[in-house]
Amino acid sequence: MPGSAFLVDTPSRLRRLDWSNLTRPWLRRRQLGLQAKDQNFMLEDSTFWIFGGSVHYFRVPKEYWRDRLLKMKACGLNTLTTYVPWNLHEPERGRFDFSGNLDLEAFVLTAAEIGLWVILRPGPYICSEIDLGGLPSWLLQDSGMRLRTTYKGFTNAVDLYFDHLMPRVVPLQYKHGGPIIAVQVENEYGSYNKDPTYMPYIKKALEDRGIEELLLTSDNKDGLSSGAVDGVLATINLQSQHDLQLLSTFLFTVQGARPKMVMEYWTGWFDSWGGTHNILDSSEVLKTVSAIIDAGSSINLYMFHGGTNFGFINGAMHYYDYKSHVTSYDYDAVLTEAGDYTAKYLQLRDFFGSISGTPLPPPPDPLPKTAYESVTPAFYLSLWDALKYMEAPINSEQPVNMENLPVNNGNGQSFGYTLYETTIASSGVLSAFVRDRGQVFVNTVSIGFLDYKRKEINIPLIQGYTTLRILVENCGRVNYGEIDNQRKGLIGNIYLNDSPLSKFRIYSLDMKKSFFQRFSFDEWNKVPEAPTFPAFFLGALSVALSPSDTFMKLEGWEKGVVFINGQNLGRYWNIGPQETLYLPGTWLDQGINQVIVFEEKMAGSVIQFTETPHLGRSRYIN
Repeated sequence: MPGSAFLVDTPSRLRRLDWSNLTRPWLRRRQLGLQAKDQNFMLEDSTFWIFGGSVHYFRVPKEYWRDRLLKMKACGLNTLTTYVPWNLHEPERGRFDFSGNLDLEAFVLTAAEIGLWVILRPGPYICSEIDLGGLPSWLLQDSGMRLRTTYKGFTNAVDLYFDHLMPRVVPLQYKHGGPIIAVQVENEYGSYNKDPTYMPYIKKALEDRGIEELLLTSDNKDGLSSGAVDGVLATINLQSQHDLQLLSTFLFTVQGARPKMVMEYWTGWFDSWGGTHNILDSSEVLKTVSAIIDAGSSINLYMFHGGTNFGFINGAMHYYDYKSHVTSYDYDAVLTEAGDYTAKYLQLRDFFGSISGTPLPPPPDPLPKTAYESVTPAFYLSLWDALKYMEAPINSEQPVNMENLPVNNGNGQSFGYTLYETTIASSGVLSAFVRDRGQVFVNTVSIGFLDYKRKEINIPLIQGYTTLRILVENCGRVNYGEIDNQRKGLIGNIYLNDSPLSKFRIYSLDMKKSFFQRFSFDEWNKVPEAPTFPAFFLGALSVALSPSDTFMKLEGWEKGVVFINGQNLGRYWNIGPQETLYLPGTWLDQGINQVIVFEEKMAGSVIQFTETPHLGRSRYIN
C-alpha cells in the first residue's frame, strides 16, 4: 500500500512498517487527518501506530533541537510530543514571548523537516514539573482566583492567551499542511476535577480558535474515571505493566473499542532536592514498552529527552512535606540531560528497528564534552553592598507577597528572591508564614532559616534599633495537586513576640539579565578572606577552541544560583542529589566568558568543570 504509515494485521501483531511517508510529510494529500476508528488509529486511509517521545523545547537550547530530534528519529519513533508553557510565553499579562528558546513554531517545523509528526499539549495547565504547572504567577494576584475552573478571572486570561497562541498553532496542523496530528485538551484534569464545566470549556476554546485535529485527554490511574470528555479520546499515563492491565480494562469500559494510547509511559522520574536520584532499569523499560505495544496500544515515551530546568522554572510537590525539584530534568530518560545516548536508547532502538519496514537512520554522533580549567572567582559583591545599585525598594506598611509586589509593569514577581527589611528594637521570638525558604538576618548576621517546618526563630539580644532582614526564595511553586495557594514570599504579617511588625522595605531580586546590568565592573571588590554572605562572586572562564558542553561542579559551595554570560543555569544545593550543573557549549563564547555565582551561605575556593554529570549514578554511553 504506497504511502501507508503502518501495515498491520492486528494491533497486537506488528508486521513490517513502511514509514516512507514520514520523511515526506509535505507531499501527501491531507483530508481526514488522524482518526480514532474502532480499535485503530487511521491517518487518512492507513492504519497508524503512534510511537512518540516527549521533548520540551523550553528545556533544551534552541541550537540543540535538531540534534535531539534526529536522535528521536534514529531511535525509531515517528511522533514528537511537547507541552506549551503559558507562564514562559506570557510572563506579563498581555506581553508574549515566542522568541529564541521559546520559538514554538520553529520547534514544530524542525520536527516536520526531520520527518516527525507532532502531538501538541497546549494546556493551559501542563504540570510538567514546572513552576505552577505552567500557569503564570500573575494569576495569583487575584485573592479569589480559582485556577483550572471556569472562574471568570481564570477563563478571561485563558481566552486572551489562546487568542494569541492558537493563530500560531492552526497553520501547523496536519490539515493545513503541518505536522500536528493531535492536540491534547488540558492535562490530567481528572486528578483535579474541581469544575465539571471546565474541560468542555477548554475543548470549545480550542475548537472555536481553529483546532480541528484529533483531540485527546491524558490521565493517570487516579484521574481516569473523572477526566474523560465527550467527543475527546481518552489516553492513559503509567509506568508499570500492572497499571497497563488495569487502565486498559477501564478505558474499554469508558469508551469501548477505541484506539488505546499510553500518552505518558514514564521512562524514569524527576528528582527533588534532598532526595535520591530516581532510576528505572533499562530492561524494565524495554519489557513495559514491548507489553504496551503487544497490547495493541500506541505509546509516547515521557520523557524521551528531559533537558534542564534552566533558571528558576522548576516546580515542586507538597504532599506531606514540601519538596522542590532539582535543576536537572534528566528524568533518567532515553537521552540524558545533555542529549547523550543511554542503555535505554540502544535497547529501544533495537526494538523499534526490529518492527520497522526500513532501516533506521544512523544516530548522530554524540556532542563533544570538555572539562575546562577551574575558575577562581576574583571579584565579589555582598548582597548588602549590591542593594544600593538596585531599583529603589518598595515601602509598605505590611509585608507583600511576591505576586502582588508593584513590579514588572504591575504583574508582580514570578521567580527568584525577595528581601524584606524592617526595624526592630527588642529581642524575642520571630514568627512568620514564609514561602518557601527565608534566611533571617540581624543587620548582616545570619541567625537561621524559616520555612515550612521552622516557623519561629529566636532573635538574640540587641541594643537599640536594629535592621531585621528576611531573604525569601521562591524554591518552586507546586505543579500538581492543590495550586491555588502557591503565593510566595512573606504571606501575611510577621510577628515579634506576637506583635505584628510594620514599615517594610521590600527588594524584588528576580535576577533577570537586566538585574546584573546594574552592576558596573567598578562596583566589584576583590574576594576577601572572610566574605560577607549572601554574595555574588565573579570569575572568568576561558575557552580557547570551539566551545563544548561541560558540567559545572561547585564543591565547597552550599546553595545558590549560577549565571554564565547572563544565562541563568539554575540552582545548586549541596544536599543533592544533583551535584553538577549542565552548561551547554552553545551558551559559551570562544574567549572569555563571564561567570557569576550567587551564594547564600558558604563559598568554595574554585568552580570546577567536568565532562560527566553527577546525578547519583552515571549512565552515559559514549
